[in-house]
Amino acid sequence: MAPASNNTSGSTATLSSLLPLLLVVVLSLVQAAAAWAEFDYTILASPKRSPPPPPAPGMRTPPPPPRRPVGRRTVKCTRRQFPKCFLIKALCPLECRTNCFMDCTLCKPVCHCDRPGAICQDPRFIGGDGITFYFHGRRNSDFCLVTQPDLHINAHFIGKRVPGRSRDFTWVQSIGILFAGHRLLVGARKTAVWDDATDRLELAFDGEPVELPPKQGAKWQCKYEPHISVTRTRDANGVSVEAAGHFAISTVVIPITKEDSKLHGYDITDEDCFAHLDLGFKFHCLSDDVGGVLGQTYRKNYTSKVRMGVSMPVLGGEREFATSGIFSPDCIASRFRVS
Repeated sequence: MAPASNNTSGSTATLSSLLPLLLVVVLSLVQAAAAWAEFDYTILASPKRSPPPPPAPGMRTPPPPPRRPVGRRTVKCTRRQFPKCFLIKALCPLECRTNCFMDCTLCKPVCHCDRPGAICQDPRFIGGDGITFYFHGRRNSDFCLVTQPDLHINAHFIGKRVPGRSRDFTWVQSIGILFAGHRLLVGARKTAVWDDATDRLELAFDGEPVELPPKQGAKWQCKYEPHISVTRTRDANGVSVEAAGHFAISTVVIPITKEDSKLHGYDITDEDCFAHLDLGFKFHCLSDDVGGVLGQTYRKNYTSKVRMGVSMPVLGGEREFATSGIFSPDCIASRFRVS
């Protein structure tokens, strides 16, 4: 029995000597657990970065990249014959945020409505002589814009009469062009709710629709007379119509916006936004006897009949320029010879 007693006594002595060491280990674990409980784990998630060093003396911080102005259209030169400007891009001027073109000769954007040959808005004309005037016409009526023996252009006016006013508000809805035995129609379709991305152009050549893919630069050419063409100047609602050597017409379909209606008192409703054409004409072979509301202003001996120095110089002559239809060269001022 004596040896067993000695083993028990030895084991007890060994445990007694280990107790202080075990207590130290336990205390260390408790302290470590407490420290981890108070640790800010966000330090691990997003370590703090030291601030960037200040710029060296004499150095400027580069400005942020310019932001694209809201509501301004980008235009570019697409004419390869102007290599220094070809594919150069620019923003439309502030005064015509969405209705401009790139003048490849000047290599800068130019407002469609601010050059000779323009017809825009409640029709505001800029004549070949550079004088601005208004010709109101009548709603749902047609008037001769240009007439000479080999070319006749009529315009169809749309509009509305607001109670209390003595005249119609009018806009050019379509034009009909007679030349070289052909008939070319460019028009804006009636639209209630306007969407810039939805094409509202109506195009027809000799009674047949002109179909164009909805992409800027898409081009249609007459099969048997390739010098006659229609080219999209934007993905929707803008084309250039050309008969090389005779005329070029830039056309954009635009609506009357709520802002326009409020500013000018048009009283436009949700039933019709009065989509219409803003036009720019360029002629290459007008005669000295050319007539029409716009055409007469290109004559060398023409003297403007509008009253200068007033806010809205108005040209009369509705009776002289009225026609019976979009393709009818029967106005009093007509010079056209039917071929």
